[in-house]
Amino acid sequence: MGHRLLKKPFFLALAAGLILPMGAGVVAPAAQAQFSDSYNFLKAVRERKGEEAEKFLAQPGTVIINTRDNSTGETALHIVIQRRDASWLGYLLQKGANPNLADKKGTTPLMLATQLGFIDGIDWLSRKKAQIDQTNRAGETALILAVQLRNAEAVRVLLKAGANPDKKDSRAGYSARDYALQDGRASAIVAIIENNGKTDAAKKPAELDFSGISEPK
Repeated sequence: MGHRLLKKPFFLALAAGLILPMGAGVVAPAAQAQFSDSYNFLKAVRERKGEEAEKFLAQPGTVIINTRDNSTGETALHIVIQRRDASWLGYLLQKGANPNLADKKGTTPLMLATQLGFIDGIDWLSRKKAQIDQTNRAGETALILAVQLRNAEAVRVLLKAGANPDKKDSRAGYSARDYALQDGRASAIVAIIENNGKTDAAKKPAELDFSGISEPK
């Protein structure tokens, strides 16, 4: 009965491909353009092409700075942290990059910086409101990762940023303090935790150099 209400021109247009049935999986032109912009923006970040990246960031109302790689879920922050690039990291954070977006493995920029021992990266991320006790899929915080890696400097910086040494993971039910106490070679880290990171003066992050990254005109 419902089909009788549809006029013949509709079916002619449908047959000609001018009208597509629902669920056909066709991406709208606007979505295609956004995907292309996202890919090209991340490509510019990977290749350190500041002027090219600026073209996308300068667009009014754009949120492309937080776009993710389709295959890995990595953001621009993940990309620059992987190469320990403090200048690009500071630049993206100043442009409003979200430091709490995890990749498909559940790894946040702060966790990645910790895994790589990128101390200045940890410091800058914590100063730009990264969630210090955010967890990965195993319930591990950046502090737990730092303890497991026996990176005393990372432990110190994270504690000074407010990391909770007693937050337990979901895999073994242990906290950063627990892991440190169980590790016979982590006495220095135990001392840092017991003193809440106050074993010596705080390290200040290095000055950022944006000379290789274009600022908007």
